Amino acid sequence: MTTPAAPHRMPSDDDALSSGTRAEFARQGVFARAKGYGSGFQPLKLWRAATWACGSGWYRTGLRPLPSGTAVCLSKRHTHLPSFWRSQNLRICLFLLLATAAVAQTPPQQPPAPNQQPATPLPIFKIFQFPADKIPRIDGKDDDWAIVPDSYAITLADMHDDEHKHAAPDPKDLDIRVKVGWVKGLNRLYFLYEAYDNYWDFADPGLHNDTFEVVVDGDRSGGPLVPRFRNNKDQSEWDAHFSMHGVQAQNYHIFTPSEGKDWALAWGCQPWDKELPYANHAQTYHFRPGEPGKYVLEFYITPFDYAGCEGPQRAVESILYENKPIGLSWAVIDYDGAPDKSNNGFWNLSPEHTMYGNSTYLREFLLMPLEPQFRKPIDAKWSFRVLDMKRRVVAFEDESEGTITSWRWDFGDGTDSADQFPIHQYKSAGEYVVVLSIEGPAGKSRLSKIWDVTVR
Repeated sequence: MTTPAAPHRMPSDDDALSSGTRAEFARQGVFARAKGYGSGFQPLKLWRAATWACGSGWYRTGLRPLPSGTAVCLSKRHTHLPSFWRSQNLRICLFLLLATAAVAQTPPQQPPAPNQQPATPLPIFKIFQFPADKIPRIDGKDDDWAIVPDSYAITLADMHDDEHKHAAPDPKDLDIRVKVGWVKGLNRLYFLYEAYDNYWDFADPGLHNDTFEVVVDGDRSGGPLVPRFRNNKDQSEWDAHFSMHGVQAQNYHIFTPSEGKDWALAWGCQPWDKELPYANHAQTYHFRPGEPGKYVLEFYITPFDYAGCEGPQRAVESILYENKPIGLSWAVIDYDGAPDKSNNGFWNLSPEHTMYGNSTYLREFLLMPLEPQFRKPIDAKWSFRVLDMKRRVVAFEDESEGTITSWRWDFGDGTDSADQFPIHQYKSAGEYVVVLSIEGPAGKSRLSKIWDVTVR
């Protein structure tokens, strides 16, 4: 805990600039690095110190800014001060006058903000869309991922060791390859993690384990997700843990491999989000601790906009849709059996080490449309929403794919429409068969829904 600062001691009439008084001034930033008005010079603290220096009790006045940006120290009864204090008071006020004028004329250089994002935009990574009939089986094999183009693969060459133990990747030491996928209509992110390591470290039953650490922010809202970086600094660490840890973005420490332990640490207060139906995993490997070999991990996770400690009953899944950007990054923590249990590299996809606890520093990923070979030339699709059940008003939305030149809606009550997004009012209660027919250069397509549209 930080020790609270001592209250300001106001000088009495017979006070002199003792060493303690000078120390107080220094603490307020008046004398600190005054030469050249460097980084230690702080105008706000200067203002407080000026009020302190220019008088106390019935002598109290302070600084008054002038249009020119300078300042004068005023004291109605200055002549009543003892001579030594009066002279020192004048000297201090003169110093403050000159210092404030200098600040007004030459704004101090601001140091760069810590953890500042790179000025050059980073490339955006892609997330492959699996067709609905080709959803990956979570079986620890890579055959389902053969349809994913190599342009979606992210390797160690896209990452960096931000502990500076390795200048460049060495595939003889560690080599990884990651692909990420999604399925339209499911709020899941699918992963294929393939790795070679010359020394797999996974014998310890605790946190020490070769690790694939994944952090996801499904709505890319950014901000802290671990108590260390909490916004409310007056909040205790444990209060923060149970109010914000992993709530708006999630961190998964995935143990590679996991043997005799849970497959992942969901770092936060919601361990339920690493279990079915929100997550699943399977792995394949044929090595023992300390041996080299290839490892395959297949898993999916569900990103949440809100994942509270109270459980999934109030959780809000991140809605995934085509061309949506999300925040996502990972790090590979490579242990090689060192006696002191230090790692042999922290390979990070983000340029910022603390991405593990602040989702502002995650990389941008884009949920891609289907690749051309998996799209139908023309395909009728639609959805609806009841706007007013009492008046039986229904809005219909065309979601068809392909180049379309005409639409025809049959509402099932003897009426139709050629609008792309019609709003229709039914005259009587009932269950209706609604049909959308479309045409385009590639041909025709039709989709009917039987009794989905029901009004009372």
